[in-house]
Amino acid sequence: MQAKQGDKVKLHYTLKDSMGEVIETSKDLMPIEFTIGEGQVIPGIEKGVTGMKPGDTKTVTIPPEDGYGLREEKKIFEYARKNAPDNFDARVGQTVKLHRPNGRPVPVIVLEVNEKCFKMDANHPLAGKELVFDLELVEIMK
Repeated sequence: MQAKQGDKVKLHYTLKDSMGEVIETSKDLMPIEFTIGEGQVIPGIEKGVTGMKPGDTKTVTIPPEDGYGLREEKKIFEYARKNAPDNFDARVGQTVKLHRPNGRPVPVIVLEVNEKCFKMDANHPLAGKELVFDLELVEIMK
């Protein structure tokens, strides 16, 4: 049986950058579970696993559009120190969580710190990057 839209699957993956450097893997952990077509994982993984059978392995190269999206300059912004809590002491390169008006947290990376503001980047760290995934379909669940 081949994996298709609507199937719940268990999948092991190894994520590499375009230079072959391993970024993340599920190999020493539990496989991830998701339903194909429900947007629980990036589109490139859903496309990659579709048509695989349990036990199959393959490598897929995923462009930014099917991964974490393109980098967007509008997601780089300045956060005024006067609006920050008194104990807010972010450092360049640090990931911090800010909150949207609806209360939903947004992880951002601190790009620059000066006396007036913090320059932040709300793009996903892998936005704009081509990704390489080694996939292994463990199971199609009933």
